[in-house]
Amino acid sequence: MSPPRTIKSLFATPVAEIDLAKTPGFATELAELETACASLAQDDLAGRDWCRRNGYRGYTSYASLTDLPTRDPTFALLKRRLDKEVRAFADAAHLDLGPRRLRLDSLWVNILKPGGAHTGHIHPHSVISGTIYVTTPPGAGQLKLEDPRLPMMMAAPTRTPDAPEWARTFVYLTPKPGTVFLWESWLRHEVTPNQGRSDRISVSFNYGWG
Repeated sequence: MSPPRTIKSLFATPVAEIDLAKTPGFATELAELETACASLAQDDLAGRDWCRRNGYRGYTSYASLTDLPTRDPTFALLKRRLDKEVRAFADAAHLDLGPRRLRLDSLWVNILKPGGAHTGHIHPHSVISGTIYVTTPPGAGQLKLEDPRLPMMMAAPTRTPDAPEWARTFVYLTPKPGTVFLWESWLRHEVTPNQGRSDRISVSFNYGWG
């Protein structure tokens, strides 16, 4: 007779996917976001210069503009939506914030041209990070998430091709316009190359604890 066995899945990594496209009236907001992002890419000379010097295939406001929610009401409205979703995510992840709360401390635009990508990285000094997708042409890059235990697996075998999502070493998430992904900022992630024929537009953000 075999002894009783229990296999638990411990130390889960929460990742949220929110479909704002199903929110009434959001199509108009999404169109306004696309216009605002395109306008920044045209007018932000410092950002364009940074992208050129650093080999960024497209445009990002990451290194040039830090005040988008106060600069443009389109981003102010987006911040209010994100504040709500981040609070819900923090509750679902059982984060004990004490008397302090999570605050948006950076928000930036990304426009990846065909062939553009973003290599693996984390977001230090933040608690929750995420991205909302504005334009995702067919073949646009996916969000690739890495198992945080990977550096410690040493001689561990790879996973079988039919492994469920929770057991995989890498998980690929495919966004669409209006999708928001949220994750804890220590989770390593990257953007796979944009294989579409037009720009992939997104807005990324970090929330700190203060």
